[in-house]
Amino acid sequence: MERNPQEIDLPPAPAGVSGREVRAAIYGTGSWANQTHIPNLKKLGVDVVAACDVDAAALSCTAMRFDIPAVYADGHEMVEKERFDVLFSIVPAFARTDVEIRAVERGIHLFSEKPQAIRMAVALEIDRAVRNAGVLSTVCFRERYRPLFREARRILSDKRIVHVVFRSVGGPPPRRAGKERASWWRLMDKSGGPALDWGVHAVDYTRFTTGLEIDKVQAFYYEQSDVFSDPLSSSFHFLLDNGATMTMTFVRADPSGTPQPWFTFFFEGGRLEIYSYDRIDLNGETVYRGGDLDPWFVQDRIFVEAVRSGDRGEILNDYHDGLYSLAPILAGWDSAR
Repeated sequence: MERNPQEIDLPPAPAGVSGREVRAAIYGTGSWANQTHIPNLKKLGVDVVAACDVDAAALSCTAMRFDIPAVYADGHEMVEKERFDVLFSIVPAFARTDVEIRAVERGIHLFSEKPQAIRMAVALEIDRAVRNAGVLSTVCFRERYRPLFREARRILSDKRIVHVVFRSVGGPPPRRAGKERASWWRLMDKSGGPALDWGVHAVDYTRFTTGLEIDKVQAFYYEQSDVFSDPLSSSFHFLLDNGATMTMTFVRADPSGTPQPWFTFFFEGGRLEIYSYDRIDLNGETVYRGGDLDPWFVQDRIFVEAVRSGDRGEILNDYHDGLYSLAPILAGWDSAR
């Protein structure tokens, strides 16, 4: 069964914000902060009071662009000195340590980008602090809010899943640059490659649409690390808790861009396919077409509204639930090593 946030044994959420605007701090001022979360918060009337990043140039540019009054190079200092209601943790997974812990211990709500960490021990410590504090939390698995995935979930609700396939095919990865010139995204020990970045999405949306959990995982990577920055292929093999199987494959060899389904859900008597964000096919016939909804904005809005009201009812996942999407990928990565 899917782990619903309302079913997790948590203390009552703190009282909502009343009589003033929600105050937010931004931990990490990279592309997602600038392109998505900060613009969304501004549209929602949130007072972005502080931002933090070790990249001084990126931090300064972000602060100027969005008129953020306080900037910090150290997340601990920001949490210690600033008064705010919610922390948007948007730093890369490898950079996460205990800043989130210090924040939630002060009663600050937590919005975490995914992946939550590259070491399970770090994510578990943050989770323990979140649960003990009873604050609101979520992980940015935004496609749960997209009608296309909710419709797939509805269609599959009475089906017995037999096998799930997720595939991502693209052109060859960039050739390796020297470590002194490579961004963190091109360093496997920091980024985990596409299988970590999109793998947690694939696992989460499989869990969301089927209601099933993953019991076991094994993975293999084909790397030419002296030539390419990312693996040429990676293949994950999962055992689901109803006995069904799942494969997840990332291939970086074919630049043709031939349309193919991201997900195929085989069930007793048929199959359901999800083509990107475009459509759902059921047994070869299109039964749903996607729209223009922005799931990032919807999730940001719902979380901000929950902070205002203290009601977590509309949040579709919390930090704890996100561990069940992260753990299979980290375990598979470890098995490949």
